[in-house]
Amino acid sequence: MEITLHEKHLKLLDGNIALLDVDAIVNAANKSLLLGGGVAGAIHRHAGPSVQRECSAVGPIAVGKAVMTGAGQLKARHVIHAVGPVYGGGDEDEKLRQATLSSLALADRNRLNSIAFPAISTGIFGFPLERCSRIMLGTAMSFLRTHSYPKEIVFCLYGEKAFRLFSETLQKLI
Repeated sequence: MEITLHEKHLKLLDGNIALLDVDAIVNAANKSLLLGGGVAGAIHRHAGPSVQRECSAVGPIAVGKAVMTGAGQLKARHVIHAVGPVYGGGDEDEKLRQATLSSLALADRNRLNSIAFPAISTGIFGFPLERCSRIMLGTAMSFLRTHSYPKEIVFCLYGEKAFRLFSETLQKLI
């Protein structure tokens, strides 16, 4: 599924974010920037050890913030590590919005044409998937309307349920 906003594109894919050929993929990171399981684990497996070395040099970072590293052996050129909230920790919606905005701001500042996001915080951090879709898609659409970069935002979702929920939310937002 794809939409166009102000000559920029937002699309949804079902797949493995670590395999995408984009300027940057977003890692759903923890504060310590340790590449463990989920999205971070997939990135680590496909990128090799250089990304973790770079993460160790710049971490830890606060919830809602994002930093950029190289991408090792990935097809992507950069990895943006965005720390989302743990569900139940308080002010989760705003923290997720900030993690999304921090990532997009890095893409804008670095003139990255394309960025791919996972559904941040919906794995081990327990954030509800439908709620995540509203916050992340709404934030991304607003950003596309007001900034020059990125030209394309991809939401690479893992599994049919996540893809379906994000598709339904996107239909409601357009």
